[in-house]
Amino acid sequence: MTDSAKIYIGFDSKEVVAYHVLCQSILENSSIPVSFTPVALNNVEGVFTRERNPLQSTEFSFSRFLVPYLSNYEGWSLFVDCDMLMRTDIAKLWALRDDRYAAMCVKHDYVPKVETKFLGQVQTKYEKKNWSSVILFNNAKCRRLDVNYVNTATGLELHQFKWLESEDLIGELPARWNWLVNEYEYSADASLVHFTDGGPYFEEYKSDDYAEEWFAARDRVLHVTQRSR
Repeated sequence: MTDSAKIYIGFDSKEVVAYHVLCQSILENSSIPVSFTPVALNNVEGVFTRERNPLQSTEFSFSRFLVPYLSNYEGWSLFVDCDMLMRTDIAKLWALRDDRYAAMCVKHDYVPKVETKFLGQVQTKYEKKNWSSVILFNNAKCRRLDVNYVNTATGLELHQFKWLESEDLIGELPARWNWLVNEYEYSADASLVHFTDGGPYFEEYKSDDYAEEWFAARDRVLHVTQRSR
């Protein structure tokens, strides 16, 4: 049976279009079956109960860590932020799963260039910044991420992977699988680009690298073939 990718995408009510365009970009490039689950606050109501932190820039800043729980701690799951665009076959990313690790991500080592990002939100700076924006979860090894822990742990405990016994349990993905637009120079080889400062759907970012590709994908989301009579 063909392996299928179980994908969870952060959903933010301020960026609805981002979710759908990302799904489109994954679907049209994928050579394997995929399933999408939006991590939306109204879908985890009663499970995710922590109050919103004034520093969190998206609605899914912390609810993303429910993915192993939502996956019944079985198999592998991929979490990605919604403000991204897939430029190649997701099967290539899915093939990188390595059972030696509990989680896998791009291990960015950078300091954000800007102080504010979309909608005037503060650009927080901390160690392991953006590691958690793309995570391959080996769910059975992430049982520490139960409902109680996700609701009560500090933001840094969650985003800095302190729920793992050792950093040796964090596998490294190539940078092209979470290529930070504006933080990194344009690369034709970037596989999954991340509009971390703000997506092209915001006026001030509509001319950023890869924006034309994003708008083209949006147009394909809206396309309908009219039947001839």
